[in-house]
Amino acid sequence: MSKIINFAAAAVIVSALMLSAAGPSAAGDLSVIAGGAVKSAIVGTVADFEKASGHKVTADFAPMGALTRKLNDGATPDIVVVTVEVMDDYVKKGWVVPGSITEIGRVGVGVAVNEKAASPDISTPEAFKATLLAAKSIVMIDPATGTSGKHLADVFARLGVTDAIKARTTYMQGGYVVERVGTGEIELGLHQITEILPVKGIKLVGPLPSALQKVTIYSGAISAKATNLEAAKAFLAHMQRPDVRASLSTKGFMNP
Repeated sequence: MSKIINFAAAAVIVSALMLSAAGPSAAGDLSVIAGGAVKSAIVGTVADFEKASGHKVTADFAPMGALTRKLNDGATPDIVVVTVEVMDDYVKKGWVVPGSITEIGRVGVGVAVNEKAASPDISTPEAFKATLLAAKSIVMIDPATGTSGKHLADVFARLGVTDAIKARTTYMQGGYVVERVGTGEIELGLHQITEILPVKGIKLVGPLPSALQKVTIYSGAISAKATNLEAAKAFLAHMQRPDVRASLSTKGFMNP
C-alpha cells in the first residue's frame, strides 16, 4: 500500500465546478482527475478553494480503469485521486509524486432502492443473498472498470448467485449508476455509498453486511506532469482542513 502522508490539518476536498477531460492546465488553473466515488466531495467543496486561492479547478471523473487509460494515453492533470491499490501502480509507473500522497477518505459499498419502495433485508450475508435472488432487476458498475463492480462480482461468486442473477443484472460503465433505480426502471442498485447518496429518487438501504463489505481507501497525489505544482500542493493541504473533512462524513465518507 502506498505511503499516506497526513498534512498539517485534517480534512478533505475533492471538488469541481466543471467537468472536463484532464489535459494540460492553463495558467492559474488546476486540473484534477478522480474516481467517481469522490465526485460528491469534489463538487461540494471546490468553491472555497477557488475563492481562497484564485485558482480555477476543473475535474474529470471516471472509474479506475478509465482513469488509467486516460493517463496511459497522455492526460496530464495536476492532481490524481484514486484508490490506494491503483495509486501503488501509478507510483511504480512514475505517474505521481510519491511524497505527495495523502488519504482523502474511505468508502463502503451499499444497497439502494427507490425512495417509495420497502427496504429489503440485507442485515446478514444470507439475507443479502435472498434479496439478490428475489430482485427482478439489479444495476451495478461493470466489474471490468469499476472498484465496487469487481468486488461485487467476487461477492456473488462467494454467495453462489452469479448465474442466477446474471440475466437480471445491468452493468454500467460509470457515473451515478443507480439513477435508474430512482426512476423506477430498476429495482435494486449496488454501488459505493458516496455514489448513492447524491442520487434523486432513491434511498440507501444500508451498507453490505460486514462479512461481505469492502472499504476502499481513496488517496490524492500530485501528478508527475503537474504544471501548477504550488497550486497542487495548496489543493492537497486544503483537502485536510477540519471543516472539509467534517463535510465529507455527510456525503458517505468514513474519515481516516
